[in-house]
Amino acid sequence: MANEVILLDFWASMLGMRIRIALREKGVEFEYREEDLRNKSPLLLEMNPIHKKVPVLIHNGKPVCESSIEVQYIDEVWSHKNRIIPSDPYQRAQARFWSDFIDKKLYDVSKKTWTSKGEELEAATKELIEILKTLETELGDKLYFAGDEFGYVDIALIGFYTWFPAFEKLGNFSFESECPKLMVWVKKCLERETVVKSLPDPHKVTELVTELRKKFGVE
Repeated sequence: MANEVILLDFWASMLGMRIRIALREKGVEFEYREEDLRNKSPLLLEMNPIHKKVPVLIHNGKPVCESSIEVQYIDEVWSHKNRIIPSDPYQRAQARFWSDFIDKKLYDVSKKTWTSKGEELEAATKELIEILKTLETELGDKLYFAGDEFGYVDIALIGFYTWFPAFEKLGNFSFESECPKLMVWVKKCLERETVVKSLPDPHKVTELVTELRKKFGVE
């Protein structure tokens, strides 16, 4: 129990992917426990009684909830290796700002995209592209959002990539055409073993989205 780390997660969770990447960036061994979101485990309900959602990081029996907070926690606890959040106060504030932008803007419109149809889907798709173009502008010509080093904003965003094919199929557009620089960044991130090991097959995510849309009567 000296350093027991458990992650309660769902394989397609773009937020859970953040925690997997952060732990692997730090070289932390962890036990992954897949959750059935239709039949949540007693442990999940006990460890996250407020939101009852994944991901939940359990470190030596103590839960940490909300993915952006969990990544910060991981960076602070295992501070000896691969710093995730910038040490400079201004750069750190900027990283947190863009992570918050992703949480408040991109996550919500992503859900709206796969749960809607018709004019609502068209509007959500348009908003999704605009948000990603804003992030692309912030990225500029840098390798990663913080410059040459893979970090907090990259971890916050890269999991969404696995849902891109589903969004493209639903909205009938191409991210390669709309956000070419962002797609170069995606390819750069996918060169990292920590990322590749943490992300599911995007085609499986697309299959899941198709199943969920049928289940919820959106199709």
